[in-house]
Amino acid sequence: MAKRDKTPDPNEVLATIDPHPIRRVFTTGVVGLLGLLLVYVAAATPPADPGWLLFLIVMGVGALYLSWRVWMATGVTLELTRSSLREAGGRILFTHDEVDSVDRSVFAFKPAGGFLVRLKAPTTRGRVYAPALWYRSGRRVAVGGATAGSQAKPVADLIRIILAEQRGELPRRG
Repeated sequence: MAKRDKTPDPNEVLATIDPHPIRRVFTTGVVGLLGLLLVYVAAATPPADPGWLLFLIVMGVGALYLSWRVWMATGVTLELTRSSLREAGGRILFTHDEVDSVDRSVFAFKPAGGFLVRLKAPTTRGRVYAPALWYRSGRRVAVGGATAGSQAKPVADLIRIILAEQRGELPRRG
């Protein structure tokens, strides 16, 4: 009988966060509709002041661009592994070694239905904003928005468990 290797695979996917399709369409649609409405108002009934016309056009085009960014960002699945939280394409949000705490409380400055991760030190991976899915800035990584809380909550809890295992607060399984 072969011995079973007790070293867990660091790239094993433990949980995933998929943006909910209805939230994805709704978020993209609302922002895109705002952009179309602003551009329409600028074209159909342009204000007399060129400053306001420019404002309407810039805000409309900006909202359309944000709508496109939301659609592209929410097309990605987030994967929790034993070593990190990453996008399915391979971009790492953070590794578990970098994490100081995970916060899902009501008063945490986090996206809807998501969680906030505080890092031990400012990240060297740079700022990233994937609208309606996640963002990273300085010592904070926030996940949520178009995601369902029923997927984000278990991921946050699993991160806490992994951290407790790494810090020796829980006995290792195996």
